[in-house]
Amino acid sequence: MVELAGRHVLIVEDEYLIAQEMVGLFRAAGAEVVGPVATVQGALELVEKAERLDGAVIDINLRGEMAYPVADALVKRGVPVVFATGYDVNALPARYDGLPACEKPVDVRRVARALFG
Repeated sequence: MVELAGRHVLIVEDEYLIAQEMVGLFRAAGAEVVGPVATVQGALELVEKAERLDGAVIDINLRGEMAYPVADALVKRGVPVVFATGYDVNALPARYDGLPACEKPVDVRRVARALFG
């Protein structure tokens, strides 16, 4: 398992139960969770305000709004991103070909490897 202790991980997820499960799993693995946040606007505000983000897990569709602006802001900031989705990962726009995607339910070990090696 990749070490998560002390890593600040942003969770962007609009389904409450899934968000809470991810928070619990990441905290149990030692991560400091930022969020969770359920909207694109809220996520963009957290990205702007957070002093430290070591990685992010982003649900692609947040209440009917695509979360690509959040991914773009994080990539611009140099923060590793993993998309967590129920969608076919091949449906992602070509500009995200280099970003990892995990199908829900999220496996924290797999996400940790994708974010931090």
